[in-house]
Amino acid sequence: MTKWDKSKLPSRHTTVGPERAPHRSYYYAMGLTKEEIEQPFVGVATCWNEAAPCNIALSRQAQSAKKGVKAAGATPREFTTITVTDGIAMGHQSMKSSLASRDLIADSVELTMRGHCYDALVGLGGCDKTLPGLMMAMVRLNVPSVFMYGGSIMPGKFRGKDVTVLDVFEAVGQHAAGNMSDEDLLELEQHACPGAGACGGQFTANTMACISEVIGLALPGSAGAPAPDQNRDYWAEKSGEAVVELIRRNLRPRDIVTRDALFNAAAIVGATGGSTNAGLHLPAIAHEAGIKFDLHDVAEIMRATPHIADLKPGGKYVALDVFNVGGVPVIIKALLDGGYLRGDAMTVTGKTLAENHREVIIPKDQDVVRPTSDPVSPIGGVVSLKGTLAPEGAIVKIAGMKTLRFEGTALCFDCEEDAFKAVEMRAYKPGDVIIIRYEGPKGGPGMREMLSTTSAIYGQGMGDKVALITDGRFSGATRGFCIGHVGPEAAVGGPIALIENGDRIIIDADKGTIDLMVEEAVLAKRRAAWKPRKTDYSSGALWKYAQLVGPALNGAVTHPGAAEESHVYADQ
Repeated sequence: MTKWDKSKLPSRHTTVGPERAPHRSYYYAMGLTKEEIEQPFVGVATCWNEAAPCNIALSRQAQSAKKGVKAAGATPREFTTITVTDGIAMGHQSMKSSLASRDLIADSVELTMRGHCYDALVGLGGCDKTLPGLMMAMVRLNVPSVFMYGGSIMPGKFRGKDVTVLDVFEAVGQHAAGNMSDEDLLELEQHACPGAGACGGQFTANTMACISEVIGLALPGSAGAPAPDQNRDYWAEKSGEAVVELIRRNLRPRDIVTRDALFNAAAIVGATGGSTNAGLHLPAIAHEAGIKFDLHDVAEIMRATPHIADLKPGGKYVALDVFNVGGVPVIIKALLDGGYLRGDAMTVTGKTLAENHREVIIPKDQDVVRPTSDPVSPIGGVVSLKGTLAPEGAIVKIAGMKTLRFEGTALCFDCEEDAFKAVEMRAYKPGDVIIIRYEGPKGGPGMREMLSTTSAIYGQGMGDKVALITDGRFSGATRGFCIGHVGPEAAVGGPIALIENGDRIIIDADKGTIDLMVEEAVLAKRRAAWKPRKTDYSSGALWKYAQLVGPALNGAVTHPGAAEESHVYADQ
């Protein structure tokens, strides 16, 4: 067993020298031996809870990660942090807590690591915000770190067909339209989600899981196995072993999360028709490394990458199908072969991305992952927009869309509940551009997702007949002409706050434009009459979030980031 020199490790502050005898007494109280106290301490952080199936298997996987840490000669210290699970928070006021939870996850992991002087981190995440939250903490702390995804859910079965939770959201619209009975809705909701794991389509969790491998923070192949699969325990153990090797090499997240790695992360989102939420989370991860990488940087790369993985919600397949043809490494290999990734980027294996994937074989006789020479679409599945309606920009998922241009007239709502009620009552018509505003990071506060509203529209068969624009955001499960992240947001007086019913709007995702066709003189009058709105959140966590949060353009971050650091935790 290695005799460790802790003179440069954070845990020396709690475990080395006679003056730390009181501190060590706490570790003896928890059953540690002298030898274990003299080893590096590895935080094993999970987002385990009983809120939703996404995270329910993480406690089991943490035990395997700890086993790997121990086998490699270090001492694991398990802790948990919060989650807010979007599928349950969706469609009501609770969704305001979702994006704020990402930053609280990062903050709580930082404080736990700082407060106990842990030397390295293994982070296991399940649902949407847990993946970026843990990765942000890793880059912020800059201690040797390995991320691992808890795995996706198995597909549900309804009338012989594979289904996901998106089918249930859309069934609500079908039910409201009289096209689905109470009995059928009940049967679908009881069978759509058959066990542990995050949503199975290329929604936010699986998008960020793909990112975890290609950005280099997760072991190659670790993201693929579904949550119930015993393979997850193997990868958890290997992740625990790998982080100890990173301590030996002193290879840290900021050696890995470089501009090239962020380029690769954006590329895989485009290639998989991934979630628009990547346009928030990648700038936030970059911010922790002191790298300027905004929504437009992400979207430019996504657009330039061919869409090669035919995944729901725009396509045919789910995460299990990707796993069955070889997992995320097959997507990465196809992009490397096509010249769409920067293969020299370093990873947690101590090897480059290209070295990790040199021997990967792309199976023939399958169309889940195509070669870049024969893509689903020559441009990526997510693009950004900019124009008079959104001078800072906006984002839209175009994967699976038949037309990339929409012209219509505004139908305005100042919160999601009012919009959902109008949709439920069918108080809208073909050609409407439904505006949902005051739902941005500050204005919500919390930048809610609009999956309930968009799914109801699809369930009513109106998905290709209307567009929806918001300064909030959309679930990775959203499909159709749904534009989110509009900036500046309504709460700070952005143009979206000045739109009136009947205003003409033109969206062109091919050209990357989104324009409000109202004369500047008219807008100037409206601007002069506009007054900021108060939210219902005048105290508590969401009030605090609203004071700190920045624009969606830069990832809706809540602190100055690495560019303003005077010291890094790992070097304390």
